[in-house]
Amino acid sequence: MGSSRLPGKVLMESVGKPMLELMVERLKRVPSLDGIVIATTTNPGDRPIEELAGRLGVGCHRGSEDDVLARLIGATEEHGIEVVVQTTGDCPLIDPVVVEECIQIYRRSNVDYVSNILERSYPIGMDTQVFAASVLADVARRTDDPVDREHGSVFIYHHPEIYSLKNVAAPEALTDPKLRLTLDTAEDYKLIDRIFADLYPANSAFTLGNVLTLLRNNPDYRAFNADIRHRYV
Repeated sequence: MGSSRLPGKVLMESVGKPMLELMVERLKRVPSLDGIVIATTTNPGDRPIEELAGRLGVGCHRGSEDDVLARLIGATEEHGIEVVVQTTGDCPLIDPVVVEECIQIYRRSNVDYVSNILERSYPIGMDTQVFAASVLADVARRTDDPVDREHGSVFIYHHPEIYSLKNVAAPEALTDPKLRLTLDTAEDYKLIDRIFADLYPANSAFTLGNVLTLLRNNPDYRAFNADIRHRYV
């Protein structure tokens, strides 16, 4: 709730529902997920997120705002999680098919870490990372750097000499790495709200392919947030 660029963004509404609820709704369609846990902070302002998790019937863990690594580890311990499929709460358009692909590649690859962000090809907002909870615990033993602690899993892919990594590339039809489908600014909200308004009423399970088709048919939509620069870690 305390986002610096767009406070309260995860509870901003589209099609009558909070963005975080829409994201959870989409993640519930990922076949291989055993459950969903929202890892938020202990700040009093984040109590509405905990309440939303309860209403949606998903788990919630509240931990440090600054030490995201500790918060993630706390979530794995509290909920008995062995393998983490990490997404960020500002990706309400995330495609369950993309998430499932990352999980299946992790299962087949015998590596420490699989994601689609090492070499970006999917639009920003499809970000998915898969790794064992034991890898997070190993990271915590190795670093006390505030940057590493703040960004949770970043230490993993910044140290390929320690951990084995695998990137998941988008198929050509879904390749659009500069497109922002993430919710970080008012301009992002304008685009995401428009997408949900156009697609959700007819098909709540619309795909990334449907989104890209919509944007090709309405090129003016892309201009809503085209000037926003993404902050990479």
